[in-house]
Amino acid sequence: MEQNAFHLQMRLDHVGIITIDVPGEKMNTLKAEFAAQIAAIIGEARRNKQLAGLVLISGKSDNFIAGADISMIDRCQTAQEAEALARQGQEVMASIAALPFPVVAAIHGACLGGGLELALACDARICSLDDKTRLGLPEVQLGLLPGSGGTQRLPRLIGVQQALPLMLTGKTLRAKQARKLGVVDDVVPQAILLETAIARVKQGKSKQRILPMRDRLLQGPLARQALFALAKRQTESKTHGNYPAAKRIIDVVRIGLEQGSRAGHDAEAQAFGELAMSPQSAALRSLFFASTALKKERGGEAEARVIQRVGVLGGGLMGGGIASVSAINAGLPVRIKDINLAGVNHALQTSWELLSNKVKRRHLSAAQRDQQMARITGGTDYQGFSQRDLVIEAVFEDLALKQQMVSEVEEHCLPHTIFASNTSSLPIAHIAANAQRPENVIGLHYFSPVDKMPLVEVIPHAATSEHTLASTVALARKQGKTAIVVADKPGFYVNRILAPYINEAMRCLLEGEPIDHIDRALVKFGFPVGPIQLLDEVGIDVGSKIIPILQQAYGERFAAPDAFDVVLKEGRKGRKNGKGFYLYGTDRRQKKPDTSIYTLLKVKAVAKLDEAQIAERCVMMMLNEAVRCLDEQVIRLPRDGDIGAVFGIGFPPFLGGPFRYLDQLGAAHVLNTLNRLKQQYGERFTPCEALEKAAQQQQKFYISL
Repeated sequence: MEQNAFHLQMRLDHVGIITIDVPGEKMNTLKAEFAAQIAAIIGEARRNKQLAGLVLISGKSDNFIAGADISMIDRCQTAQEAEALARQGQEVMASIAALPFPVVAAIHGACLGGGLELALACDARICSLDDKTRLGLPEVQLGLLPGSGGTQRLPRLIGVQQALPLMLTGKTLRAKQARKLGVVDDVVPQAILLETAIARVKQGKSKQRILPMRDRLLQGPLARQALFALAKRQTESKTHGNYPAAKRIIDVVRIGLEQGSRAGHDAEAQAFGELAMSPQSAALRSLFFASTALKKERGGEAEARVIQRVGVLGGGLMGGGIASVSAINAGLPVRIKDINLAGVNHALQTSWELLSNKVKRRHLSAAQRDQQMARITGGTDYQGFSQRDLVIEAVFEDLALKQQMVSEVEEHCLPHTIFASNTSSLPIAHIAANAQRPENVIGLHYFSPVDKMPLVEVIPHAATSEHTLASTVALARKQGKTAIVVADKPGFYVNRILAPYINEAMRCLLEGEPIDHIDRALVKFGFPVGPIQLLDEVGIDVGSKIIPILQQAYGERFAAPDAFDVVLKEGRKGRKNGKGFYLYGTDRRQKKPDTSIYTLLKVKAVAKLDEAQIAERCVMMMLNEAVRCLDEQVIRLPRDGDIGAVFGIGFPPFLGGPFRYLDQLGAAHVLNTLNRLKQQYGERFTPCEALEKAAQQQQKFYISL
């Protein structure tokens, strides 16, 4: 029998407290079967003739309601089934909104999606000042829209100009931001959250919030028309039509405001049903499930050792970022070693700037910043390293130097100290070749900028122990990263699939395709930045170091186009030295291609290929290499390959990753495309054997159970 998630306690002052606590779950999520439970618990409360009102509060320590249960939506087979779910949610919220007595939501922790829709149906919302408290409607990030009345209630509560951006971006609000926008009525310390909500109930039913004058003016037909036209234009320029949920949100909000609440709710439910069946939502939901599953995985069978202190070797861009996520996100004491104090200071500066930005945005107090900064210390020797459980090396890509670091760490640290190398290309087995304790050596490859990029590749070599692997995965998770375990082969996974993609963009450039035309083609396809801009951001010099290693390992298909050498010889490294394929002026947003590149490469820039052809060439190279990686067991599962590509290099999330996209296109279609490109452009497009086999056997990479 289904256990109840809602519990009513009647107080002597006739205020009913409904505690939401889903049995056996860490997070409260809304499920279809709760509709009857909510109706029953409200019915029970109403039997008290002296009932003053209700407070809804969570029984969980760190979340109110984190949203609807996504697997419930995933189980829907038709648009009608998903639409029925939305209508059921709408009815529950409408029944709460129609109650004759006040209902107050007392919010602590995550209040997202359906959780916020439930709170919006209440008369008032009080939330805790705690940092864990976050409010938002993030459905768009799953290719959906709020389906339980959120598209109708939020614009009426805070005005369409404030509500649309929240729904179109899925942005979450902290407590004070939510109060400022009018999403919540009051913000109080968690200790007095319940009593404040009870006091609010005793004030009786509240009058509807009057919108500020500016928002009332926007309700006029002409102003509203202009606002929606602008929202559509901005959304189209950001999404390039790749995210249909954004357009549907705008349409549904508009219907509600122009034709009334009932028409708006009908349009919302219908749109929810249709979007739930869209390939974009299916792909985005698959990424959600994949990243959730990865958060639970330990990387192996062994128990992880508790990492209490971390060391970082190298205070450069990567070292500073790694020290930062270890101290700020993981809350661990960090000791940095660099060959000079300038390097240590640079690393300290990275954390200081990140924390100071949080102070500026009022996410932290100055005292909290100072407290977090105190976790990071540094010097030019191994003083303070004797008690480090794990040391992350972020020095130059030089094998002899990295081997020297292993030997120094073994000399100055504990026998169990893990040595994790942030290498982007050197085999971990080579780094561990002279180690006394090779079982403690592992690869831990971060992406730049470390504080923003969510992915790390964890790379055990043949002698890495299960304890080392599990402990490293656990640390990465503590740092706020999604970790994929990959094999110790040149380029690992992410750089290996990225190199052919960037090489192909370079070949298009050498054929005379303009820089911005190439980049625009891939942005339109769905990448956050184009391949040439990405190369500028990563560093042309960095790219040039990785490609020869890959060419040596895998042959001519990885050979770098001449453009690399010519550009590097002129001292162009990309954004880092202000000289790359783009011009870097004072205004960071105004990036223009450096047209002198064309003279340098002896090409005449004329767009001959259309955007779809350029995207096809670059993406097909990436897909073919991803299949090779799976076949060679560089990645354990298609799921890991999809997460690696989306989180590591911004592969379009609405396509779900290379393997979801391969399944969507069909292996036979990809095989035919590669064979056509091979005839046009050469051997590098030769389909790999695993793809040919999948096409012959009509196999999908994701086997549906």
